[in-house]
Formats: sequence, structure tokens, C-alpha cells
Amino acid sequence: MFTRRNFLKTSGLVTAGLAMGGLNSVNSMSAASYSNIKGANRKVNLACVGIGNRGAEIINDFDRTGLANIVALCDVDMGAPHTQAMIAKFPKAKLFKDFREMFDKMGNEIEAVSAAIPDFAHFPVSMLAMSLGKHIYVEKPMARTFHEAELMMDAAKRNPKVVTQVGNQGHSDANYFQFKAWQDAGIIKDVTEVTAHMNGGRRWHSLDPNIYKFPAAEPVPETLNWDSWLSAAQYHDYNKRYHYGDWRCWYDFGMGALGDWGAHIVDTVHEFLDLGLPYEITSLRCDGHNDYFFPMASTILFRFPRRGDMPALDLTWYDGVNNIPPVPAGYGTSDIDPNIPTVAGGKLQPTSLNPGKIIYSKELTFKGGSHGSTLTIIPEEKAKEMESKLPEVPKSPSNHFANFLLACMGEEKTRSPFEIHGPLSQVFSLGVMAQRLNTKILFDRNTKEVTNNAFANAMLTQNPPRKGWEEFYKM
Repeated sequence: MFTRRNFLKTSGLVTAGLAMGGLNSVNSMSAASYSNIKGANRKVNLACVGIGNRGAEIINDFDRTGLANIVALCDVDMGAPHTQAMIAKFPKAKLFKDFREMFDKMGNEIEAVSAAIPDFAHFPVSMLAMSLGKHIYVEKPMARTFHEAELMMDAAKRNPKVVTQVGNQGHSDANYFQFKAWQDAGIIKDVTEVTAHMNGGRRWHSLDPNIYKFPAAEPVPETLNWDSWLSAAQYHDYNKRYHYGDWRCWYDFGMGALGDWGAHIVDTVHEFLDLGLPYEITSLRCDGHNDYFFPMASTILFRFPRRGDMPALDLTWYDGVNNIPPVPAGYGTSDIDPNIPTVAGGKLQPTSLNPGKIIYSKELTFKGGSHGSTLTIIPEEKAKEMESKLPEVPKSPSNHFANFLLACMGEEKTRSPFEIHGPLSQVFSLGVMAQRLNTKILFDRNTKEVTNNAFANAMLTQNPPRKGWEEFYKM
């Protein structure tokens, strides 16, 4: 089990090994030193935390690159049927139910870590990995709370040799390179308004918004380590309504539709238009509002100030099956990008308006989808008029998983590191706070404080970690 004593002991061994050369003992060396000895062409020793459902999908994606050596598999429910495929596929990998034990027992054999686990559990895994000098790939959103994202960004700055990557795969697909090329060519400029939307049915749409308490306690499945599943989150009695992806429904565990899909829809807008943090976040619509799980439909307005020579920008988020945003004349059809990854083996189901965005600038309007979907100028007549002015868009040199592993080898830089995705994750946290309180939040971008609501300001940090998990907030 991970303890401060063990951490200091391990750190001391690594330091001593480096000081003495330590070439006769791999266990006394850091991952970076081990990499130098083995040479640039070897595979990255990767430990995978979360190995079922989405975790299994990203492990397969890493394996397909040919750049990863899967040395450890960690899951809180190793006996469950959905974990068995990965256990069988990588029989030489060591198995763990607790990531802290994994690092204690084989930390020096691990160079990089992938984490495909619930939103609230990203933080402790990432903080421990970075504190031990391990590269970290974590699914989006980066963290559940504003404060946790802040601590993760700070830890990444303090460990500059550690490679970080957040799993919004569109940052390695066509839209990322197209957006940058079009912006550099002056095609995308003077953006004043963005509409972003995800109007598909969500897991919590089957729940009763008249809820007055959390689900009743149920027997914990024999194979599940419930305490490890909860990690630093507030204690909740086990109920199947929290498990197997249903955690995304609950404010205490997930980030709703905004955190789930926002990272794939507004990521390039946020990065290349240098949005940073909003100064005002307003809940405009909140159907089925309650204190426990996400609304049946939400409309949230984020307001961003002028940034350099870029004008102020309003971003409006819509979710909910019947909460369809207005679209401009000439919008055309709404299609799903076939390249959107499956989630637990299932394809995204079509809706009347599929996930995407509309970008309004002073001269042009752009229609975009989700993930790596490219932008289109609308209406069609305007697109034809602009066709000869559009620059050539470079192709991605690597997919998102190869990009991370190549960065671990020092051959590329990650395209969605914590420093890039962290502020976007914080935007989502602020949006969720506005949903949860169903109110307007005024936010000081400089002090990073809520100025009009003391309770909302306290929510930036949320509840203190459970006993035994405080250490991760001090690393």
C-alpha cells in the first residue's frame, strides 16, 4: 500500500542509484534513466489502470501502436467478466486491484501509466504517477473539480520531464490541424460566438429528478474493491447505479454531458482562440434540476473577455434530447463522424442534431462536429466562394496514443498535455457548478475565485478527501 514512508524510501533509492551510477540495478533507477540505457527504439513500459470497457479499448489502442510494453494491469474489479479479455491478452503483465500497491511493488518497472477510470478518480492516480516521475495518460475530462485540475497542472510544471496527455483524441485528428491551419491563414478570425451541443439521451434520463436521497445500499459484488473504487471521493454505500459508467450521472462522481462531450467538441475552439477561463457562467436552462444528478436538459452560457486582438466571445452549451439549439440558414445536414471512437463497444446513436458546434465570426460561419470532425463553411455558396482561399492542411504525424508514447521517448510533444487541457477541464467544472446551483457565477480570472457567491467559491475545492487520501493533495 502506498504510504509517505514508502514514497520517501523509493525516492531515496532512486536518488542513490543515480548518484552511484547504479547500472547493475534497474530497480534503483528512474524510468528516464532506464530509457537511456535501453535505447530509443525500445517499447515504453506501460501500466494500465482501468482495464474493462473504455479501459480495454484504450489498452488495445496503445497496443496497436507497437510502441507499448504492457507490464501491469490494475482494476478494482479484477474478477469481473469485462476485465478478463485484457488479462488473457497480456498474460505476462502483473495484476493489481489498487494502483497504490502497484506503484509500491513494481514502480521502478513502470515508465508510463494510462488511466481510464471514473472522472473523480483521475486525480490521485495522476498525482502519484507524476510524483514518482511516471508519464501519465488520463482520459478526459482531466479532473472533476477546479482545484484538482489546478493541482495537476502545477504538478506537471514541477515535473517538466514527465509527459502528460489527456484523452481527447480529436487533438491528433484532422480538426486539430485544420483549425490551426485555417486560423494561421486568417480564415478563422474575429470569432464572437460559439454554440456547442450534445443532444443524445444520457444515462440519467431514466432517473427520477424528484429524488430526495442517494440510492440505497446494496451488497458489494464479491470481486469488487469498493473502497479503492471510491478513492478520494466522499464515502457512498455501494449501489449498482454508481457502477459501470453510471457514475457519470452523479455530481459527486462525474461531469455530465458537458465534461463527457465538451472535451471533444470545444477543445480546438478553446485552445486556438486562447479562451482560458470565463468571467461569467450562467445556467440559462436546467430541466429536472435536483441536488444529486445532472439535469435532463441544460443550457449554459460561458462569457470570455477580449484576448489580445481577439474580440470577446460567448460560448453557449446545450444538452438534453429536446434542447436543440437554433441553427443558421444554410446549415445543411447533421452527420455523425464515423471515426468517433466506440464507447464500451457501442456506436453513437444518431439524433435530430448530432454532437457538434457552430462558430460565428464577423465574416464567416463554420459548422463542425465532434472529436476529429473537420469544419465546413456555411452556407454552401459561401464555402464554394472561399474554396480557392483555403490553405493546405497537414496530416497528423501520429494518432493520440502513438503521440503519447513517442513523447515518452522524447521524439514528439503531446498535443493535449495538462497545461493545454487543464484550463478547459476547469471551464467544465465551472459549468457543472452553475448547473448544480442553477445560477449565475461571476468569476475572477486573475485570482481564480468566484466573486458573487461564497458557496460557489467553496465548490471550487469541493469536499475534503476521504481519510487516508489526503496525501495526494500535498504532493
